[in-house]
Amino acid sequence: MTAVYVIVTLVTVLATGAEAVACFARADFVVGNSAEVGVPPAWLPRLAALKIAGAAGLLLGLAGIRPLALAAATGLVLFFVAALAAHLRARVFHNIAFPAGYLALAAATLALTAAH
Repeated sequence: MTAVYVIVTLVTVLATGAEAVACFARADFVVGNSAEVGVPPAWLPRLAALKIAGAAGLLLGLAGIRPLALAAATGLVLFFVAALAAHLRARVFHNIAFPAGYLALAAATLALTAAH
């Protein structure tokens, strides 16, 4: 395992996990942002569960279950592509850096996992 792979994966796990916790807790910024982009509040727990599943899959990948890591990283990339699309569709650009940043982390993790 390379240090870069481990570090990027752990940063992705921590960032995605923190976002999922905020989503589960219905933090004000999460509720406000989801309303701006047209995501109903009832979806927040399901979206948080998807993020947690992705983060857990990446951790299990670090433990040696590579196919699960590939699936988790792919799922997170698709999740954050959808989040970015929701921002674009709703023309909410003031905080578009957040889904773009998460997407960049997930894509980097996917590339490193595939190369590993």
